[in-house]
Amino acid sequence: MSEQQAAPRRVAVVTGGSRGIGRESAERLAADGFAVVVNYAGNKTEAEAAVAAIAAAGGAAIAHRADVADEGAVSALFDAAEETFGGVDVVVHAAGVMTLAPLAEADLDAVDRMHRTNIRGTFVVDQQAARRLRSGGAIINFSTSVVGLAIPGYSAYAASKGAVEAMTLILARELRGRDITVNAVAPGPTATALFLDGKDEQTIERMAAQPPLERLGTPQDISEVVSFLAGPARWVNGQVLRANGGIV
Repeated sequence: MSEQQAAPRRVAVVTGGSRGIGRESAERLAADGFAVVVNYAGNKTEAEAAVAAIAAAGGAAIAHRADVADEGAVSALFDAAEETFGGVDVVVHAAGVMTLAPLAEADLDAVDRMHRTNIRGTFVVDQQAARRLRSGGAIINFSTSVVGLAIPGYSAYAASKGAVEAMTLILARELRGRDITVNAVAPGPTATALFLDGKDEQTIERMAAQPPLERLGTPQDISEVVSFLAGPARWVNGQVLRANGGIV
């Protein structure tokens, strides 16, 4: 009687995987048994630290640099995942930037740079994912609860994430018949460098008090949602999950 072959290891590509929610998601997926490709834009040291942490915990990971808005670079990112681990099953697109200002005062060059990363970057990453993911896979984009909360100063950022939500819902329908889910996670205020940068203590305390749970979210809170969507959540598709502690 022949031995039953073990199922091949699933593979995840995590953009923005060197810091914050992206890094926490990469480490959580590795703990779930995924081989992980940690994408980073420029901070090689942090990306290699994420890979080292995964390896120390018994997982498998590599780091790969790519500008998410560069089609050739993202294609090479997926090539690296396929060459190293044999394919791609899950894409967690956590890379993003945030520039805040009232609409009337916004620097349009800064807005253009943000939209290049957040909108074009999502389109480029999702395009490669749609072409290359294996059956049973998942695409997990990142939006923000600010899209619904309409907080002054966030117009350009929320606009970029509104585009992410639209792409997510449409791509889920375009992949009919492929057994690939497409969802977005929309965090509320979360204690990451992206959120904390430039905010005084009073502002942080005020925002932490907004949810009924009366605290900021943590990267671990968000990685729980990513783990769910990447693994058991096969009947959740074409949705935006507001992971924000109950802010309305």
